[in-house]
Amino acid sequence: MTQFIRHYLLAVQFFTRIPVTGRLAEWAGYSPAMLRASAAHFPGIGWLVGAVAAGVYALLVALLPPNLFAPLVAAALSTVATVLLTGAFHEDGLADVSDGLGGSSEAPRALEIMKDSRVGAFGALALVLAVGCKLALIALLGSLETEVPDGEEVLLALDPWLVPAALLAAHVVSRGLPLLLIRILPHVGDTATSKSKPLADQISLTSLGVAFLWCLMALALVSYALNAIALIAACSFAVLALLWMARLFTRRLGGFTGDCLGATQQVCEITFYLGLAVGMA
Repeated sequence: MTQFIRHYLLAVQFFTRIPVTGRLAEWAGYSPAMLRASAAHFPGIGWLVGAVAAGVYALLVALLPPNLFAPLVAAALSTVATVLLTGAFHEDGLADVSDGLGGSSEAPRALEIMKDSRVGAFGALALVLAVGCKLALIALLGSLETEVPDGEEVLLALDPWLVPAALLAAHVVSRGLPLLLIRILPHVGDTATSKSKPLADQISLTSLGVAFLWCLMALALVSYALNAIALIAACSFAVLALLWMARLFTRRLGGFTGDCLGATQQVCEITFYLGLAVGMA
């Protein structure tokens, strides 16, 4: 249990802006092997980020006047909360990957572009489209009505639990799926300077099992608010997105980098929302 907590704290330190400093950081410790082991808890970070997003969304919907734009406003500000919490870690990866793949068809040059901290046209466009799709899909889910019994009548009303459940599940699942890239693809980044290199070493089946349990617990929890067909559709869309990203990285780069993991998280999160919306149609 002690090692479990230490590895989780290291994941929090690496993937969020939550300060893990002082004696707590000393107790948690650090080594490349520990960082590698902390990969099992990436979906656990999704629990943290998803809970914040769900809480902010639910609070704003409760406080805002009932209006068609209320879900959109809540979606926007809940997304702001997640960006502040993570420091736009995964969004940065999406922008870098888009710049690299859009800027050159040659793998070495694409990898070189991805290391540039400046955001180019492809990266900026990818961020705008990704955030726009995310907000639109969350707002769409927030505007869906459900049947509510009222005595002898059945009324239609907004489901207050749908979007919070979707946010939690999406953030957890989208952080679990990219771990499969570590398992099936070689790391092709600059091993001398890459902060993600310890994570890129072959992930163990035990770590994947722990990550799977994080995801399974989240899906079990939200199954009370989301119907089974919609949940299966959401997971299927996210898995298909993962396979597409894996094929893209194999064909264009010959493997993956830390930025590729971040980009995959963003794409899987968006497609999870999309699958959920399609499954509830």
